[in-house]
Amino acid sequence: MKVLNSPLEFNWDKGNSGKNFQKHKVSDGECEEAFFDPRKRILRDVFHSRKESRYLLLGQAKKHRLLFVVFTIRRGKVRVISARDVNKKEKKLYL
Repeated sequence: MKVLNSPLEFNWDKGNSGKNFQKHKVSDGECEEAFFDPRKRILRDVFHSRKESRYLLLGQAKKHRLLFVVFTIRRGKVRVISARDVNKKEKKLYL
């Protein structure tokens, strides 16, 4: 499934910038790093795609932190909705 175009552009505005750090201690930079993981997995989020297509990404940041990132594509840019550490079940999907 082809979801992302290269080069990637990210949409960080006051609505989502820093939000994941406050909730889950995941910086905006770490979120972006996960998208460049060559082993990343992207799945369609069928349960939350009513108004717009949403996707789930399992990817590793540079410091080997494995992340679960929910995102959408708006006007050709990646908009991160949520990011956190993976749980045990999700880790199996990445390996």
